[in-house]
Amino acid sequence: MTTPGTSTGTGTGLGVRGVTVLYRDEDGTVATAVDGVDLDVAPGEVLALLGPSGSGKSSLLRAVAGLEPVAAGHLTWDGRDLAGVPVHRRGFGLMFQDGQLFPHRDVARNVAFGLEMAGVPRRDRDARVTELLDLVGLAGFGDRPVTTLSGGERQRVALARSLAPRPRLMLLDEPLSALDRALRERLAGQVRKALTATGTTAVFVTHDHDEAFTVADRIAVMDHGRLLQVAPPADLWHRPATRRVAEFLGYEAFTTAPSRPSGTGTPSGPFAALGAPDGTVLAFGPGSLHRDQDGPVHGTVVTAGFRRGVVELVVDVTGLGQVTVVEPSGAYLGGAPAPTPGDQVRLRVDEGAVARVPNATDGPVGRG
Repeated sequence: MTTPGTSTGTGTGLGVRGVTVLYRDEDGTVATAVDGVDLDVAPGEVLALLGPSGSGKSSLLRAVAGLEPVAAGHLTWDGRDLAGVPVHRRGFGLMFQDGQLFPHRDVARNVAFGLEMAGVPRRDRDARVTELLDLVGLAGFGDRPVTTLSGGERQRVALARSLAPRPRLMLLDEPLSALDRALRERLAGQVRKALTATGTTAVFVTHDHDEAFTVADRIAVMDHGRLLQVAPPADLWHRPATRRVAEFLGYEAFTTAPSRPSGTGTPSGPFAALGAPDGTVLAFGPGSLHRDQDGPVHGTVVTAGFRRGVVELVVDVTGLGQVTVVEPSGAYLGGAPAPTPGDQVRLRVDEGAVARVPNATDGPVGRG
């Protein structure tokens, strides 16, 4: 679905202030889907709303679109309040996981739909359709019936159709979730390319970490209706604001940074070299530890398995807990023995793959 609009390229973009969205359970109880969220999306920025099912991310997107009422707070575009502005007057593009293409129209006429509704002349429509089909990798597909397309092709047509009227803001709700893993990974990069090439401001809702990190300039992590952290992908990964965020991102084991023993001025222990301030929580996950016969960290293999070209060892690390150790599977070609449960291993720490988590509570963050 696409609503006509014009990209501004200037202005303040989307403002979300104290927005609360309510819903009614099956038993009639009123519950909170979005709880007092503050958020900004700058012109030309792609922001991902990332969180588990039920975190409130889709409810927030639907409120921005005008599809859900706002119980408290307000939404603005370029400083203008959106209260009372209907969906079709907001100039926002909408894309959902099923694409919602028109089966009686071919690819080109699907892409051109919003332009037709806006009264764009035929020559300009055709040029825009050609431009966008080329951008999403479907050049020459214009006369194809949409019913003959694969799932990935249909979603690319839906993306082109949503971008065609140059929406002021693009809202994408789990657009790749119905596709298989390999296809999602490929299309996430194409979605990013299409949004940035057209300079489109966008909010991309997903529960998939890889999609969010591929598509977004910044990622907003949500849980239980609240905003936990907003940061660029690299900052989010290496500096999660709270332990809860770190666990959601996939970090598995946590320990407090070593303190400096009285009188020595030098921290001790296998993680002493990490150099974090006292009270900082160190978060370990896949890639934080590597096998090394001279490594200072000791552990016992719990499980070992082959996955997508790597061997994953779950190791019970002394003084830390269970952490996944990832190794190239090629190391075991030619009959080299792989570790088995119960084996004792020594490990070294990859400092760059250990996150530092401030000694902070898991409450909502301030304005993103």
